[in-house]
Amino acid sequence: MKTDGAPRTSRRLEGLGVAPGIAVGTVHVHDAGALHAPEYRIPPGRIESEQKRFADAVQAATRQLGTLKRRAGKLPGAAGEELGYLLDAYQQMLGGSRLVRGVNARIAEQRLNAEAAVKHEIGDLLTAFAAMEDSYLAGRMVDIRDIGQRLIRNLTKTPVRAFSSLGRNTIIVTEELSPADTALLDPDTVSGFATEVGGADSHTAIMARSLGIPAVVGVQGLTHAVYSGDAIVIDGTAGQVILNPDEETLCLYRKRRADFLRQRRSLGRLREVPAVTRDGCRIHLNANMELPAEIDATLAAGAEGVGLLRSEFLFMNRDDLPDEDEQVELMRPVVEAMDGRPVTVRTLDAGGDKLGSLVGGRISPNPALGLRAIRLSLAHVDLFEAQLAAILRVGAYGPVRILLPMIGTPEELVQARRIMDQVVRRLHRKRVPLPDPLPPLGVMIEVPGAALAADALAYHADFFAIGTNDLTQYTLAIDRSDDTVAHLYNPLHPAVLRLIQFSCEAAHRAGIPVSVCGEMAGDPRLTPLLLGLGFRELSMSSTNIPRVKHRIRQIGLHDAARRAMAIMSEWDAARIGALLDDYNAALA
Repeated sequence: MKTDGAPRTSRRLEGLGVAPGIAVGTVHVHDAGALHAPEYRIPPGRIESEQKRFADAVQAATRQLGTLKRRAGKLPGAAGEELGYLLDAYQQMLGGSRLVRGVNARIAEQRLNAEAAVKHEIGDLLTAFAAMEDSYLAGRMVDIRDIGQRLIRNLTKTPVRAFSSLGRNTIIVTEELSPADTALLDPDTVSGFATEVGGADSHTAIMARSLGIPAVVGVQGLTHAVYSGDAIVIDGTAGQVILNPDEETLCLYRKRRADFLRQRRSLGRLREVPAVTRDGCRIHLNANMELPAEIDATLAAGAEGVGLLRSEFLFMNRDDLPDEDEQVELMRPVVEAMDGRPVTVRTLDAGGDKLGSLVGGRISPNPALGLRAIRLSLAHVDLFEAQLAAILRVGAYGPVRILLPMIGTPEELVQARRIMDQVVRRLHRKRVPLPDPLPPLGVMIEVPGAALAADALAYHADFFAIGTNDLTQYTLAIDRSDDTVAHLYNPLHPAVLRLIQFSCEAAHRAGIPVSVCGEMAGDPRLTPLLLGLGFRELSMSSTNIPRVKHRIRQIGLHDAARRAMAIMSEWDAARIGALLDDYNAALA
């Protein structure tokens, strides 16, 4: 633990806000620390006993996870379900997985001691995940590290350093916080946390949101700039960490915290209130979901449906592909819990870089532009048919829609619909109950080619969902996870807005529904622009629904349309932002 009595200068550090809210308190530096893993060669006669020692460590880890799972049931809201889901995945990783097989192979073939074999196998897994350039999998890397640390701790008999004897308003600062560590945080004493690494898609971030603990991740240089006992402010909404704030700054953020809590109570009362503009236009607000455990938060926010259920959770943390029946059982609880509200399931948005060992694919030199999403599904029809069949069958338990990711040409959509028709005929022959009418088949507009071909796609599609995150990234050729160019990522770039406008108008001409399901949909600042462009359905993180609903109820649609027309005549992104801010200021 860092401690030092020298005076501290105030500093403001930027990160990624993953759980909204403001926390003001005192730093506790949590040094999880990479455990020391001794490395040495073992004689041939010790291979079997070393593998037995590793098996004992795996068994101990399994028991520990069982204890954590029982504790998870006592966590509030969706946090317990989230941790339970994660611990199930952890236990799968310990049950004859690539990790376990790899460690045993290293012990036998390289004659490494168990600790070193675990360290090297975890290192190779992390290297493979890092090369995949995918935010979802980047969020899973902490899970792999956590399992490795747990195994090494058991092998070296190192005791667990739990959070204990912390005072009220403690703010945890650490390099990385695992989901299991997050489960040990007591919201009565820990008012927030900040880490150097982590992502918005990580289990830790999801749990922080479920527990209502403000959190900022990805704060570079944080642990080297702070000491236990320092004063600190965490702004989980803006993604900022203020170290050793002066009295004026403390007063400002205490006021902001009070305002945030008051606003959250006020917004909570909007749950049953419809999202209607001042002039009576109804806007439909749906939730994006990464995992089934988010269903409670989705319902609590007053979502009218699930506008985007990412199906990647069905395929991750496993060594085999889920069959049709298993996918039905995993998706069915979501559809049933929504109780008649529509659920839009996006088919697998992954590539050979993630599933190569399962589908016999190869890693593309540039996974973002390679064999992924609908391209992978059409290249591996068995995988696609199983997923389509599962979604169709789940439709018997409530309304669903099928969404195809990364469509680039009408031919891809026609081919996908042909495969879906074949699946429907097969299920009918087997007398499998299916919804009537069948679920609509829609298209993600997330590459410029799809936006520019929106008229042709609209002729074949039942609905559009515009994924503004990838559309912005592909249009501007900017990887927003790359710190050197992330500042250039701007959804208000005129080229991006024109592609969004063109897609929306194409859908209206064809008479099909169109929604926005990227981050733009969840930003109240951009709500007037999206409504003014003609969107009447938005899908976002459930935490953003109350704030967007509040903004919608302030907007007059005629005025928003006029402002949108003025914005679309501009060519300068800064001027566009100023026009939006001016409009929003007049609403406040």
